[in-house]
Amino acid sequence: MTIEVGSKLPEVTLFRATADGPEAVNTKEFFAGRKVVVFAVPGAFTPTCSAKHLPGFVANAEAIKAKGVDEIVCLASNDAFVMNAWAKAENAGDNITMLSDGDLAFVSKTGLELDLTGRGLGKRANRFAMIVDDGKVTDLAVEEPGAFDVSNAETVLGLVCLAMKCTTPSLKSDLIGDQLMKTPPRLSYSRMSRSRNNSLKL
Repeated sequence: MTIEVGSKLPEVTLFRATADGPEAVNTKEFFAGRKVVVFAVPGAFTPTCSAKHLPGFVANAEAIKAKGVDEIVCLASNDAFVMNAWAKAENAGDNITMLSDGDLAFVSKTGLELDLTGRGLGKRANRFAMIVDDGKVTDLAVEEPGAFDVSNAETVLGLVCLAMKCTTPSLKSDLIGDQLMKTPPRLSYSRMSRSRNNSLKL
């Protein structure tokens, strides 16, 4: 069952790269007392993830954090070493915290797992974004398979602004147009389709 707005995140262990090797990150401790944006991608170095998803958050990280967000997390099922290499390749710097869910502990317990078995891709994270306040999900946007419509940085920035009743900031993207006007306040949630999509894009 997919996690819902208002639910607490499960307590699992994720990993991040450090100079001394992968470091365990306890989700209960990590999210406690803070507002965190989490966006997940099916895989590091894959086309949409590298061309649009991660770069969008890198470009808009300052604007998102200026609206009261303490940290922005990129989550994927790749190991911590790959996540670190991807961050360097995309010049993420300190703007984005790269967390590995290599055991699929987070996405399986939140119902946000994407099963691409039979395509040489196995099980991994679905593409989604969520805003978490003190460990509780306040906004959730889950993409349909192959889509990139509701979990991008620009939409997340719009949701953060709606929550704060602030004016819409200048967006660093050519993806948006009138998309923010179509985003419902406090929640943009598209349930994951269970059917196969033969033109699935990562």
